[in-house]
Amino acid sequence: MVNLKASDARASPSPAFSFLSRGWREVKDSADADLRLMKDRANSFKNLASSFDRELVNFLNSASKSTFTVSSPSTEIDFVKRLQPKLSEIRRAYSSPDFSRKVLEKWSPRAKIGINLSAIKNAIVSEVEEREGDFDERERFRRAGRVRFKDLGWEWKEERRSRDWEPIRALKSRLRELEQKSSSSEILESLKNSEFVGKLKSSLKAICKEPTESKEVPPLDVPELLAYLVRQSGPFLDQLGVKRDISDKIVESLCSKRKDQLLLRSIPAGESSILENDNISDELDLRIASVLQSTGHCYEGGFWTDSSRHDMTNGKRHIAIVTTASLPWMTGTAVNPLFRAAYLSSSAKQDVTLLVPWLCQYDQELVYPNNLTFSSPEEQEAYIHKWVEERVGFKSDFKISFYPGKFQKERRSIIPAGDTSQFIPSKDADIAILEEPEHLNWYHHGKRWTDKFNHVVGVVHTNYLEYIKREKNGAIQAFLVKHINNLVTRAYCHKVLRLSAATQDLPKSVVCNVHGVNPKFLQIGEKVAAERERGQQAFSKGAYFLGKMVWAKGYRELIDLLAQHKKDLDGFNLDVFGNGEDAHEVQSTARKLDLNLNFMKGRDHADDSLHDYKVFINPSISDVLCTATAEALAMGKFVVCADHPSNEFFRSFPNCLTYNSPKDFVAKVKEAMDSEPQPLTPEQRYNLSWEAATQRFMEYSDLDKVLNNERGDAQLTQRNGKIIKRSVLMPNLTDVVDGGLAFAHYCLTGNEFLRLCTGAIPGTRDYDKQHSKDLHLLPPQVENPIYGW
Repeated sequence: MVNLKASDARASPSPAFSFLSRGWREVKDSADADLRLMKDRANSFKNLASSFDRELVNFLNSASKSTFTVSSPSTEIDFVKRLQPKLSEIRRAYSSPDFSRKVLEKWSPRAKIGINLSAIKNAIVSEVEEREGDFDERERFRRAGRVRFKDLGWEWKEERRSRDWEPIRALKSRLRELEQKSSSSEILESLKNSEFVGKLKSSLKAICKEPTESKEVPPLDVPELLAYLVRQSGPFLDQLGVKRDISDKIVESLCSKRKDQLLLRSIPAGESSILENDNISDELDLRIASVLQSTGHCYEGGFWTDSSRHDMTNGKRHIAIVTTASLPWMTGTAVNPLFRAAYLSSSAKQDVTLLVPWLCQYDQELVYPNNLTFSSPEEQEAYIHKWVEERVGFKSDFKISFYPGKFQKERRSIIPAGDTSQFIPSKDADIAILEEPEHLNWYHHGKRWTDKFNHVVGVVHTNYLEYIKREKNGAIQAFLVKHINNLVTRAYCHKVLRLSAATQDLPKSVVCNVHGVNPKFLQIGEKVAAERERGQQAFSKGAYFLGKMVWAKGYRELIDLLAQHKKDLDGFNLDVFGNGEDAHEVQSTARKLDLNLNFMKGRDHADDSLHDYKVFINPSISDVLCTATAEALAMGKFVVCADHPSNEFFRSFPNCLTYNSPKDFVAKVKEAMDSEPQPLTPEQRYNLSWEAATQRFMEYSDLDKVLNNERGDAQLTQRNGKIIKRSVLMPNLTDVVDGGLAFAHYCLTGNEFLRLCTGAIPGTRDYDKQHSKDLHLLPPQVENPIYGW
C-alpha cells in the first residue's frame, strides 16, 4: 500500500491519468472530425437535391409551354402532367427544415461530444488521495468515476447506452477496472505480471546473457614469447649460419612443456586441439593470433613494404621474364628463358615480356660466337624471334626488351648495369620471373622487386658454389657467396624454384625441373624410333660428349675416369665437341695421358652429324640440370651420367644409366655400348617437353593461383568454425627481416668502393653513355620520366 499526500498528488499527477487524458482528447477530436464530415456530406446532398429540383421545374415549364409537332404522341404530354404533382410533393419533403435533422439523427452520434477531461482527472485523483477513507467516501468516488454525464456535457439516455460507440464502451470498461484497483501498488503489480512485460524481460535476458565461460584470453608468457621470437628470427639466424632444424628444435623445446595449454587457454573448454598432426608451430600461431584478436590489434602491413602495386586495367595479367644472357650466346640462361616466354605467351590469359641484356659492340665480340654482332636492339630482337619460332613451330607472341649489361671476363658472366627493374614500366609490373635471381641481384641497386611486382618467382639455373670452390681461396669465397645468395633471394623473391637439389638450399625454395627440351629433339627421337620399327639401323656411331670446354663443365671428371680405367676401357673411343677458354689445357692434358679422345669444334646438339651417336657420356657434377642430357634422352640415345642430385629427374627414364663409382662407370659404359636403347613412351616424351615443363612451372611457382586471383593468405581455423587470418592479425617478423636485408643491401650496393671490393665491374651502378645511345635512353645521372627515374 502506498499513501500519497494530497499536495504531492496535485502537484504531480500520475502518468496513468495523463494517458487517460490523452485518450479522451483523441476520442473527442475523432468524433468532431466525423461529425463535420457528415454535415458536409448532408449539405452537399441537400444542395444537389435543390439543384435537381430547379432543373426539373425548368424542364416542366419548358415542356408545358412548348408546341409539339404533330408527330409527338399525346400520351407523353399526359405523363408529364400526372408526374408534376408527385415531384412537387417530393420537393416539399426534402426542402422542409426537419429533413436535415432526421438525416443527422440517423447517420451521426446522438449529440455533439463535449468532454471535460479535467473533471475525470480530478475525480480519480481525489479517490487516490482519500484511499484510506471510509466506505462512503469510496462509494462517492465510485459514483464520480462512473462519469457524471451532465457535468461533462453528455446528453445520455438509458435506451441509447446499448448503441454507444465501441471506443466509448471500451473506455467505460477500463474505468470500471480502474475503480476496482485498491491502490497504485496493485496497478504496478498488475503491470509487472503482464504478458508484455514478461516477453520484454525474456528478450533482454537473451541479449544480455552472461557467458557460460570466460572469453578472456591470458597474455603471452615468457616461453611463448621466446618461442615466437626464435621462430620468426629464422631468416636472421640462417644468415648467421644457424640451420633451420636447430631453430625448430629450440621452438619445440620451449613449447613442449606448455603443449597441452597453448590452445586450451584460447578456445572454449572441452575443445581439443584443432590442428592436425600435432603441429606446434601452427598452435603457436593460433595462440598469438588469439591474443592479438582479443586486444583488437590489426596488423596493417610490413615496415618496409610498399603499398603501390600493379593494378590490372585491361583484364589481362602481365609476366616479365628477366634473364642474364641472350642469343646468340648458346647458354642455358639464354635458351631456356626464351622457350619459357614462348610457351607462356601461347596462353591468352597473360602478356609476356622477355627482358634480356644489351651488350655494347666490344662485349658482343667477346661473348657471341662466330663474330656475330648486332648494331641495334631491333636487329637482335628479330634474330631471337626467328630462332625460337623455327624451333617451337609456332609464331611466338611476346615482347623483347633490353636492359644495359656488361660482360665480366673473370666470371664469364653478364652483370646488369643500373636498376634492371625500372626497365619494366609500372603499368606492366605484375608478375616477375627472375632467371638466376642471385646473379641478377648481386649488385642490384634500385627498387625492390617484391615492392614493384605482385608476385616474384626466382629460377635457379647455376650451382655457383661448385664453380667458386674450384678457384683460389674457393672455400672462403663460397662461404661469402652462399650468404649473399641467401640474402638477395630472400629479399627479392616470393618463391624460388631450384631445378635440382644440386643447388644450395635457398630460402622460400622448392625443387622442381621446370625446363623442357627443344621440340626439334623430340622429332629426332620419333624419327629414330620409326627407323628402328622398320628394321633399319638407327645408330651407327658410338659415344660422344658435348659441352663448353671449361674444366668446371665435367672435363676434369671425364679425364680422371678415363685415365683411371684406361685398361678396362681399352678400345673405347670418345668424340668430344666443344669450345671454351680451357680448350688448349684440356686437350694437352688428354694427350699427355694418351687418352682415346677426339676433340672437335663445338656445334649445335641438333646438328645432323650427332644423330648417329648411340651413347652420350656426361660425368659432370657441377651442373644443376644438364640440358644436353635431356636432349640426348629425347633423341632416344643412351645417357651415362653420375648418380648425383643434378640427374635425379632423369633416373625414371630407362635409357639413363647412372653410376656411383669409377668401377660402376666402366660397367655402365660397356652396357650402353653392347645394347640398344628402348624407344620412349608417349608419357616419357611429354615429360621431356616444354608443355609439361610449363605446367610444372605454373604449379610449383603458384603462378596458376596468382593468375586466377586466388588469395593465399594464411589462415588459422578453429573447430568451432572461427577463422583467424594470420596475415591480418599477426605481424610477421620474417617480412620485417626481409625488408631490413633489402634495405641494407641497397645501401651497400650504392657505395662504389664496396662494390669494387666484392668484385663488381667498375661503373655498373649506372649505365654508361654508350648504353644510353644504343637503347635511346637519357644520359646517365638524368632523371628519366619514362621509367620513373
